[in-house]
Amino acid sequence: MIVTGKHLSRRTLLRGAGAAIGLPFLDAMVPALAAPSKSRGAGAVRLAVLYVPNGIVMNGWTPAAEGREFELRRAAEPLAPFKDSLLMISGLAHNNGRALADGPGDHARAAASYLTGVHPRKTAGADIRNGISFDQIAANHVGKAVRFPSLELGLEKTGSVGNCDSGYSCAYTNNLAWRNDTAPLPPEASPRMVFERLFGAAEGPMDPASQEKRRLYSKSILDLAREDTARLRGGLGPTDRRKLDEYLYSVREIEKRIESAARTEAPAGLEKPSGVPVDYAEHARLVFDLVTAAFQADLTRVVTVMMGREGSNRTYREIGVSDAHHGLTHHKGDPEKIEKIARINRYHVEQFAYLLGKLRASADGDANLLDRSMILYGSGISDGNRHDHHDLPAVVAGSANGALVTGRHLRYPQETPATNLFLSMLHRMGVPAESIGDSSGKLELAGV
Repeated sequence: MIVTGKHLSRRTLLRGAGAAIGLPFLDAMVPALAAPSKSRGAGAVRLAVLYVPNGIVMNGWTPAAEGREFELRRAAEPLAPFKDSLLMISGLAHNNGRALADGPGDHARAAASYLTGVHPRKTAGADIRNGISFDQIAANHVGKAVRFPSLELGLEKTGSVGNCDSGYSCAYTNNLAWRNDTAPLPPEASPRMVFERLFGAAEGPMDPASQEKRRLYSKSILDLAREDTARLRGGLGPTDRRKLDEYLYSVREIEKRIESAARTEAPAGLEKPSGVPVDYAEHARLVFDLVTAAFQADLTRVVTVMMGREGSNRTYREIGVSDAHHGLTHHKGDPEKIEKIARINRYHVEQFAYLLGKLRASADGDANLLDRSMILYGSGISDGNRHDHHDLPAVVAGSANGALVTGRHLRYPQETPATNLFLSMLHRMGVPAESIGDSSGKLELAGV
């Protein structure tokens, strides 16, 4: 790189008619003549939450040993390549996911209270009430520095009206993020819509007619910014040109896979929104590739992903499970049903592992995106047969720029509020929150 008195802004976009493409971190973004120590370790911390519905078979999840000597059990085995980057956490609970005199509705309460720590008002009408979710507390603090304060994504088509669980509104079962106590943020399940939002024009998404015209003439969104890309590339050094080319190639690969999904017919009787892959793993991996691209270009630093709506009855025929997921969790001790749930649990974790691999392979200055991140994976229910809201499954991947000491299993006293973990994570993002929902203090996540 040729040293001049200027450097490239981290918020530079490649622009064209209907396109605004963010860039990965480049050497040219380091201030000229800056001492190396000033630029090292300066990458922003990213936060992602992946929520799995209907609980987990816990004897296939929770490690027996604590500290660094823990072993990953069956459901978590796909995380083995990332063991040194994990914090497995046991003992957390969500008391506000319990009935507390409100009767049935554990699935709705599990999702609604998961990131808020608040007991949702039992209603199937418009008078919903919950609380702000911890991801939105983070987004309110760090969102001003990026194009999108947060992204809410999902792997299942959902709605927010109607009664979805024993008198609880679908707004509770189908949403994870809440902007405030009455405003859930619905997850977007269409990779095409997410792609257009991330890489479409900065002043707003490309209108449907322009999108269709671009697809009709087989134009990539990269074609729209070709001139801007050529100008930028001509001023970069060899290393930055390679980084730029690799990043744009990955964007184009995502775009082609979305186009392929749009052409794929769904099996008879299966509803498939346009641009959504039929195969669950392909859908998940497209979404996680979009998350990686958004983190690479620093388009957002806060993401939530619902791996399925709470109470989901999705089937997983691709792994030999044709029974509805939620129905299987009411197994009453049936070994055959428990085995099928265990296979679903592992299948979900395989997709999580894919995301971790993509983040670890993506450079961000002198580190990689996994090192820069905190990725929480968990559920608001542990045992789905009993609808337990204690000893919840939870793992955090990534060290938040070294702020977390990973490669350990930490066991806290039973009934420790899960919101204590969230409070600790916020502080590692530099968010000065004092409490979240029913939190009683921060968890100690440092140590050896």
